[in-house]
Amino acid sequence: MAATSPDLRADAGAAPANGGFLGWFLAPERRGALLVTPALAVLFIMNIFPLLWSFGLSFFNFRANRQGVPDFVGLRFYERVLTDDDVWQRFQTTAVIVGSSVVLQLIIGFLLALMFAKEFPLRRILLMLVLTPMMLSFVSVGVFFKFYYEPTFGLVSWVVNHFTDERFVMLATPAGAIAGIVVADAWMWSPFVMLLVLAGLVSVPRYLYEAAEIDRASWWRRFSTITFPYIKSLLLLAVLFRTIETFKLFDVVYIITSGGPGTSTETIAVYVYRMAFQFFRTSQASALAYIVLFVVIVLTSLYLYAVRRRAEEVS
Repeated sequence: MAATSPDLRADAGAAPANGGFLGWFLAPERRGALLVTPALAVLFIMNIFPLLWSFGLSFFNFRANRQGVPDFVGLRFYERVLTDDDVWQRFQTTAVIVGSSVVLQLIIGFLLALMFAKEFPLRRILLMLVLTPMMLSFVSVGVFFKFYYEPTFGLVSWVVNHFTDERFVMLATPAGAIAGIVVADAWMWSPFVMLLVLAGLVSVPRYLYEAAEIDRASWWRRFSTITFPYIKSLLLLAVLFRTIETFKLFDVVYIITSGGPGTSTETIAVYVYRMAFQFFRTSQASALAYIVLFVVIVLTSLYLYAVRRRAEEVS
């Protein structure tokens, strides 16, 4: 048999060149990028492009109810937002609601986690019932508590009217309206905090508690030296998640109080909505929204800094 020439052997080992562009596009070394491309395209169309578009609008004098080419104004709306007393008042209202709600969620979630960390009859059924509020939509929770606080047939007014002669209207005062929003948000999201804390509690080795019992350590000593170190990072994670989500709270506030009485419960999210869709100050609303985004990024950075410091202390 005749020997095959080196050129023929080289051509036989090479990839077929008759595939054209389709063969080059479907080559094995490009399949990974090809599989990720649809997800990246959806991410760009649904998230990145609207983000960049709204960011660009914050530098122009644009109103959604007016036609024409908007004028470039630079940082005027950012300066206007940062010097507006109404904006800072909304930030203060948001801070009060966020602080009260997150603290209440941590307390309730931690107590629930301590309860469900132990085995008792009907534990699974009760756990499923406790987790139910977290699975509901914001609108349904808002409507439920709107009826719950109703002065004519609401449960709260019905109970209070048994002890007083006057009709009790919980949402009539700023303090009562803020309390109503905080209770509704805490009722919905305390199970989330409970799940995070419960994950930390069940991961604590049993032999540590057994050694503490042998040493006759007090309950506080066992909690501070054994339990708390295991759930500390999860508590910080719960604080981060719930602070960010409560900071953007809109649905529950808008349904229960609509920002009232007056503007006492108008959070920054409700204020951005009114500015953009009721007053049609689109560019100013975009500038305020990006300031809120900056605040959320700062909160996230503080959490990551705290986690990094804790990791360095442990190492």
